[in-house]
Amino acid sequence: MTLRIGDEAPDFEADTTEGRIRFHDWMGDGWAVLFSHPKDFTPVCTTELGYMAKIKPDFDSRNVKVIGLSVDPVDRHGEWFKDIEETQGYAPNYPLIGDADFNVSKLYEMLPAETTGDPLDRTPADNQAVRNVVVVGPDKKIKLVLAYPMTTGRNFDEVLRVIDSLQLTAKHKVATPVNWKQGEDVIIAGSVSDDAARETYPDGWESPKPYIRIVPQPR
Repeated sequence: MTLRIGDEAPDFEADTTEGRIRFHDWMGDGWAVLFSHPKDFTPVCTTELGYMAKIKPDFDSRNVKVIGLSVDPVDRHGEWFKDIEETQGYAPNYPLIGDADFNVSKLYEMLPAETTGDPLDRTPADNQAVRNVVVVGPDKKIKLVLAYPMTTGRNFDEVLRVIDSLQLTAKHKVATPVNWKQGEDVIIAGSVSDDAARETYPDGWESPKPYIRIVPQPR
């Protein structure tokens, strides 16, 4: 069974670099990004954790909490943080889960349910599927799932772009077109009739085809 957009994000308790949390309670009434890593002291993930720390204020401004995960014990994370700060210029300023029992990785279907053993005996390749980005909305439902290979660093600017779209379309009956960025034109949702759309957009819309209705981004 695979987690899908619209499913409830599995709740869990876990130890992190900022203490023990219960995920849904930790989220509160805002959004969250959970991004996972196969092991501490891995090169691509080192760059990712540093860059996420650098742009964390951009997530804060959108009421989005950030939390990482690594399939290693919490007591190893602190040493890794030193390397991240030394090489990337920023130390993680968000919690990192220690998933030494593989519980969260299994809940989010990144590792097989039968996975057991000492996480320190596992190689990054053993955990290569633990490279996901999950965006969770205030309703605790999954809004986005991205899975990356070990050799490709993640694009967190793209995650911010998607969050802008998710938050906009949660408030307004619109969709965002290809490569959309904040402030650009949007598309009236297909679920909105022309009559209803005229009430919201009395100046009309651009319509290259009847099913494409383009309007300025709602404010």
